[in-house]
Amino acid sequence: MPSSNEPHSKEGHRVELGVALWLSLLWLWLAIDPTDRTDWLLENILVFIFCGLLIATYRRFRFSSVSYLLFAVFMSLHLVGAHYTYSETPFGFWLQTLFDLQRNHYDRIVHFSFGFVLAWPFRELLIRAVGVRPAWSYLMVMITVLGFSGFYEALEGMVAMTVSPELGAAYLGTQGDEWDAQKDTALAFIGSVLTMGWVWWRGRSEQSSA
Repeated sequence: MPSSNEPHSKEGHRVELGVALWLSLLWLWLAIDPTDRTDWLLENILVFIFCGLLIATYRRFRFSSVSYLLFAVFMSLHLVGAHYTYSETPFGFWLQTLFDLQRNHYDRIVHFSFGFVLAWPFRELLIRAVGVRPAWSYLMVMITVLGFSGFYEALEGMVAMTVSPELGAAYLGTQGDEWDAQKDTALAFIGSVLTMGWVWWRGRSEQSSA
């Protein structure tokens, strides 16, 4: 991985600008007439904080183009869920009908994607900015994903009770499942395990062929 102060190529800057443009246009489009405006505003707290951190730290630490593309994938999934509310996302209903499921599983997809998609950027951050040794990075990424996911579930519950208790399950997306938070956290962890397993295997394969 390149050092944190290595200048990005022109291609890298184009990727970053493309990601920023895509997310801005998608956000504006999905901000129009969401299913529940209050829920949409609460869901977008995450978007504002996350994007604000990326912008504020951009000059000090720039992720790779791959990481910015992965950020775009995850944020796109989240923005769609925020527009429809996670429990009423059309793609989730399509899957529910196709596989004869008992609930809309779009929220499960996004939580799994948190670990599966963002494990790579987390590893990049830990190695380049924190100085974690590559050999330890796989485990540290999985622990980081597990910690962030659990913290978000707890924070989500606090926000729901404090800011807008009337939304209740609509904001939390539990759909009547009392173990929803634990399942969401477990899926994020599984996603990170799969990605880090692939990264480890890829590294070993490259070493063997060198």
